[in-house]
Amino acid sequence: MSQTRTPCRTRRPRQSSARQATEKAVYRIRNWREYNQALVNRGSLTVWVDQEALDAWLYRGPNRWGAQYICSDAAIRCLLTLRAVSHLPLRATQGMAASIFELMGLDLEVPHYSTLSRRAVELAVGLARKSEGPLHLVLDSTGLKVYDEGEWKVRKHGYSKWRTWRKLHLAIEAETHGIQAAMVTEAGVDDAEMVEPLLKPIDREIAAAAGDGAYDKRKVYRVQEHRTGTILIPPRSNARIWKHADAPGPPLARDENLRAIRRSGRKAWKRESGYHMRSLAETGVCRMKVIFGDHLASRRPECQVTEGAIRGRALNVMTHTDSGVYVRGATYGAAQVERISLGTRHTAR
Repeated sequence: MSQTRTPCRTRRPRQSSARQATEKAVYRIRNWREYNQALVNRGSLTVWVDQEALDAWLYRGPNRWGAQYICSDAAIRCLLTLRAVSHLPLRATQGMAASIFELMGLDLEVPHYSTLSRRAVELAVGLARKSEGPLHLVLDSTGLKVYDEGEWKVRKHGYSKWRTWRKLHLAIEAETHGIQAAMVTEAGVDDAEMVEPLLKPIDREIAAAAGDGAYDKRKVYRVQEHRTGTILIPPRSNARIWKHADAPGPPLARDENLRAIRRSGRKAWKRESGYHMRSLAETGVCRMKVIFGDHLASRRPECQVTEGAIRGRALNVMTHTDSGVYVRGATYGAAQVERISLGTRHTAR
């Protein structure tokens, strides 16, 4: 009686020795006392309702048609920031501010929640940038929910209503992790289309900018010629040279990147060019969603733009007050030590 043999499973190929030798860097915080206190300070009301905001609480601008403003833009920014950090609706934000002023004994007008909603439409929000010198930017975008159902309900019963998303575009400084620009658009807006609007409000020199393959478009490189010194974007796998060597004029930065990839390979180009700093954009997106969530509280598109800028400003305040000192090495006790304090890096051997 013949026996049927079951086909044996093919073993997965072993990783190459180079892959096995690659160890993920380990980060350890060395000043837990100071870092812990910085995290505690994030919940302090004096960080978000400071004396500077209280001094500029009342409106002192020019008169306008109709009813005059009572509270200044600084007051509206202060309360909207408190709302974003505390994850409160507008009505609860008004109640919290009123109770804070009552406990502090301050005779200040608290804006009505409807006033907060109306004033947020045209509110100018600065991002509280504090870095100096040329910028090294990393660009990325992420989706934020406006209307959606819970994941558990969708898994059990499927979708039952239309979902609405917005896209948050970020320009983050690699050295300090500060948000240099933050814009909220419709979900279908192309990432490359938002590069020029992101860089326009930045009035400092941009030494380099890095982004993923979604930014490999001509419109991005046209902006790069006028604003940035170095552009680090990996061309797509089927990329072709745009401007050959016999063409007049200087070579394109994108073509030089493509030639380097053809010579040494994509992984070597990423390592040698410093492209891996783009992963800091993923870190910034993760921090934004962990702290503020993946939903937008505002419903009007204009207010959603303001909410995105408010979140970027609040995240910068948290970044500037943090003082974590990290040790980086391939393994514990490695020779290379990298000290990151208040966004500055010092390498010692």
